[in-house]
Amino acid sequence: MWLSREEAATLYARDQVVWSIGDELLRMRGGINRVGIRSEIVMAPIIACEGDSQRWNFVPALSNRLLFRRDGQLCMYCGESFDDRRLTRDHIVPRIQGGRDRWTNVVAACARCNHRKGGRTPDQAGMELLAIPFEPNVFEFMYLANRQIRGDQMEYLQSRFSGQRSWAT
Repeated sequence: MWLSREEAATLYARDQVVWSIGDELLRMRGGINRVGIRSEIVMAPIIACEGDSQRWNFVPALSNRLLFRRDGQLCMYCGESFDDRRLTRDHIVPRIQGGRDRWTNVVAACARCNHRKGGRTPDQAGMELLAIPFEPNVFEFMYLANRQIRGDQMEYLQSRFSGQRSWAT
């Protein structure tokens, strides 16, 4: 999960960092002790620490912003690229037919395609999906939710993507 630099420094100070990777190191300086030595912690951008994480069963909350990013800002019917204002959330199995509002049942769609499909499934409407919707894992969610990811962090995240879609960096 994402940590603040203060939280990461605490893990370093408690000697709970098991391993780290990444080239861009962050230096955090502390106070000066009685003999005049200033404390310093040098931290890597990606760390692993001891202990269990319950984030492995993490299911990210569904939002249009994350959905549109998951689908690459493309309408999953016509394949055209749109900004957030021109995309809509389409339920593959429409809610009127019992479809649920979950990652595996929604795709990004332009207003034109969503209107054309209406309250029908893609098969019923004679429309074809360009990709199968999926629930992002925790690493894919970290990518989707953050705009400023450094190269070494992206490399780490991508190595743990589910492979259900080719992600643009």
